Formats: sequence, structure tokens, C-alpha cells
Amino acid sequence: MARRAILGDLYHLLLTASWPRLLGLLALAYVAANALFALGYLLEPGALENARPGSFADAFFFSVQTMATIGYGRMVPRTFLANALVTLETLTGLLALAMVTGLVFAKFSRPTARVLFSRVAVIGRRDGARAFMFRMANERGNNIAEAQVHVALARQEVTAEGESVRRFHDLELSRRLNPIFPNTWTVIHPITEVSPLHGATADSLATSEARIVVSVIGLDESYAQTVHARHSYAVQDIVWNARFADVVVREPGGEVHIDYARFHDVVPADRATSVRRSGAP
Repeated sequence: MARRAILGDLYHLLLTASWPRLLGLLALAYVAANALFALGYLLEPGALENARPGSFADAFFFSVQTMATIGYGRMVPRTFLANALVTLETLTGLLALAMVTGLVFAKFSRPTARVLFSRVAVIGRRDGARAFMFRMANERGNNIAEAQVHVALARQEVTAEGESVRRFHDLELSRRLNPIFPNTWTVIHPITEVSPLHGATADSLATSEARIVVSVIGLDESYAQTVHARHSYAVQDIVWNARFADVVVREPGGEVHIDYARFHDVVPADRATSVRRSGAP
């Protein structure tokens, strides 16, 4: 059943595959197709003129020349079977070239968002109130217009009937929409009495297998198309009683830039020194 589902959505699989994986799959399919046709040419002795008798290498490279419509003219089909295979292979090559061209063009032209999410989220105080926060940055040189962020808490809960289910709870944000997303954006969820995180602790979130799911969507100004990005934070990715280090640097001349070297750094609420979250304790 899973195999049928994969084959039924092969285009989506190839479109979303990484470039190394896509090129590897195309190369493997190309070699396999030529090897299959080469075996067909070897079914009849003497099917190819100027090819060594029984030589798989000659049949394979003749297949490559035929599929690519190169036609050097040294090796040519002699029999009806060979000419029939050439006709079929030429048609296969033309169709394959058209499909691969469309696939590569679609993959190149598909806009993607390069949104950098902070490695950790924090629970601390913002404007005197307790809040859940994480940071995002636009890694591209262009702007994302009408950027919207949606944050939800996913956790295991037990229904009245005793059934364990996975439920999602939306987290209200102090700002869900930004008219423009050029550099950084600290997303803030105030933990009020109606917040799903109200009264939560690291232990309670771990017990319920909680995870914070983030979705960002916006309009890429360069392509005038919608782009999106996703991220999630597990319980161990949340730093309690902390805030993010300041990354805005103001030069003496008044110029402002972002110090991305400290993008993932957090500052404990009771200290003024930053802690770099780069995998080290």
C-alpha cells in the first residue's frame, strides 16, 4: 500500500527531493533504462552493425547514443527487432527529456523561504508579564511581505472516554502579522490565565509529550509568490526564566545592523551575561 502511494505521487516526491537525491535518482533511472534497451539489442545476434558480437558495452553505448538522439553513425541497427527498439527508445528519450526539463524548471522556479529559527525558545518576562518567545530571521536579502506566523501547542491528552489523543492548542501572539519581514522578528506569546501554557512546567510538558509547532507564511517580493517555513520546539529546546540576547548593534555613525553571531544566545533572567546555545553546556 505504501509503495503504491509513493509511485502514485512520484512527481511530488521528485519535486520535494534535495538536488543531490534528485540528480542521483535521474542518473540511476538513465543508466537502468539504457541497460534495459542494451539487453534488448543483444536478444538477436547481429542486430547492430559494427558492434562486437555479444558485447554489452557496445549495445549500451549505442543505446545512449539513440536515447540522446546523437547518432554518430558508426553503429546502426540492421534487423527489424533492432529498428523497432530504436523507434521505442527514441520515443522514450523524447518523453523523458520533456518530463525532466519540466521537473527541473519547476524545481528551479519554486520559491522557498529561508527563515532562520532560534535553536531554542525561552519562557521569561516581557513587559512585566510572563511570556513564551522565540526568534526568527529572514536569511534572504529580499523582504517577505505580509508575513504571518501561527504557533500551536501539540500535546497528548485523555478524553472523557479515556482515549489518548494528540490535540493542538493555538497560542495567541502579541503580533501575528508583520507587514514586512526584512531582518529579525521575536515572536511573543503572553502566558495569561487562558493560555494553554498557564501553569505548565518542564515536567508537565515532558509528561504530555508537548511540542510547539510554528508555521510562517508570506509573500516573496522578488517572485510575487507565497512562501512558507515550518519549525518546532521540543520540551528540551525551551529555556526557562531567560530572554534572548540583544542582536541589534548601533554603530557610532548611527548605522544599525544585526549581529547574527548572537542570534541563538540567551540571557538568564537573573544574570546580565549571555549564554551561547551552540550545543555546549
